[in-house]
Amino acid sequence: MATHHGKEGVVKAGGTAIGELSGFSIETTGDVVEDTELSDATKSFVAGRTSFSGSLDMNYDETDSPQQTLTVGSTIAFILLPEGATSGDESFTGSGIITGMSVTNGMDAVVTRSVTFQGTGALTRGTV
Repeated sequence: MATHHGKEGVVKAGGTAIGELSGFSIETTGDVVEDTELSDATKSFVAGRTSFSGSLDMNYDETDSPQQTLTVGSTIAFILLPEGATSGDESFTGSGIITGMSVTNGMDAVVTRSVTFQGTGALTRGTV
């Protein structure tokens, strides 16, 4: 099994790579619904709906066009590429609504930006 260095990662929003990207995360979750009968000695559950959410971390760059489109309330189409964009690399494709944005500035530090999103619809796992 291969391991990968974080520097290989790429995120594309609207088909264009987000510049100054420093990291990203994606989380998928699934609901479970209890279907236990009164006479059952133990609880039982069935799988419910799934969802996903995530965050994008970057060095702040007001001239980067994909960064400019990442505004709270907007919907983005994205491709998350944890291994890079070479043929055969794994990809996560979907759409999400931007739910939050923060800009952080500190003395003796690079200005950074973090964007959170809530997935809408299905998250597709595939390859480049």
